[in-house]
Amino acid sequence: MLKGRSGLQRCDFLDVDLDTYVGRVSGLEDLPVRADLAAYDCRNNRLAQLGLAQDNFTEAVAAARQRYGRERIGVFLGTSTSGILDTELAYRHRDPKTGALPESFNYAGSHSCYSVADFVQRVLDLAGPAMVVSTACSSSAKVFGSAARMIQAGLCDAAIVGGVDSLCLTTLYGFNSLGLVSSRPCRPFDTERDGISIGEAAGFVLLEKTSALMNSPLAVPDAVMLLGVGESSDAYHMSSPHPEGAGARLAIQAALQAAGLTPGDIDYINLHGTGTKANDAAEDKAVFNTFGGNTPCSSTKGATGHLLGAAGVTEAIISALCIQHGFMPGGLNTEHIDPTLKSAYLLKNKQQTLNFVLSNSLGFGGSNCSLVFGRMLKRAER
Repeated sequence: MLKGRSGLQRCDFLDVDLDTYVGRVSGLEDLPVRADLAAYDCRNNRLAQLGLAQDNFTEAVAAARQRYGRERIGVFLGTSTSGILDTELAYRHRDPKTGALPESFNYAGSHSCYSVADFVQRVLDLAGPAMVVSTACSSSAKVFGSAARMIQAGLCDAAIVGGVDSLCLTTLYGFNSLGLVSSRPCRPFDTERDGISIGEAAGFVLLEKTSALMNSPLAVPDAVMLLGVGESSDAYHMSSPHPEGAGARLAIQAALQAAGLTPGDIDYINLHGTGTKANDAAEDKAVFNTFGGNTPCSSTKGATGHLLGAAGVTEAIISALCIQHGFMPGGLNTEHIDPTLKSAYLLKNKQQTLNFVLSNSLGFGGSNCSLVFGRMLKRAER
């Protein structure tokens, strides 16, 4: 993002015959899960394994395990389709007479939504509460709320929060059947925007109580706090957002209220910004009617594509990095902002001190979630 480089490329996933771009993580085909967890081997769990290996994350979890005990760390993950690709491929090889799926197909270790939480819990050697949320594109944002509530209730002391979603035939052909897939890299908020680019990702966050983190010898001065979670379900339509952004606005307002902040406190907004006509227009109304036209905002999906069930956590991590680095990313691929949209959409990167950032994740069926993050030291001053 600092270099303004998109990760989208023309679709070369399996034998998919669609004129579109995707955000594909290369090399997964050659990275099976570790041998003792072979029963969980699928593209989704391979992606999870790769994500866990980033940024010394497993080492940080190991340290937390020493502090709290393996039974006191929960796992809360989001996904939309989990390892459904294995089922899709298994159907291609079902018995022509009986219709039976191949004996090698393992639903529990792949397609089952719980598979990814089970796998991650085993990789990290944890034994606390574990669950998976599957609410389409808000999945891995909503798990922040699930984890925070479990910690507040005393059911765990820390949590692994995240999401994993991988490319599959269901989402590629499904979104195409809805007329929502673009033949170009997606262009959120552009006057010529015509759809999404589907991507895949894994993202993980270690969530701990503020008091525990501040007293920890491992505490870092630029730690980022989860200040507020806002959720709503407007149920306007199975796949279309409320045209006035009613559900999105409710989620934004709830997140601000939970954080004890006003709209004027937010320095930057990471938009859901998918690049479809209806979604961008509805979100723009929700944002403009809450913040006015001065708060900088942008969508990072021009860089990553729409990560579906992993979008929430990926953009939460991006929001945290924005706070740490004083950075607001310009929306990649967008050339001419739609003049009917009123929010302060950024076309170019901007450096600025950020204290509070809001991130939106808006899913099918009107399942919406907004998260507010803040600089720990700034929050302590308030």
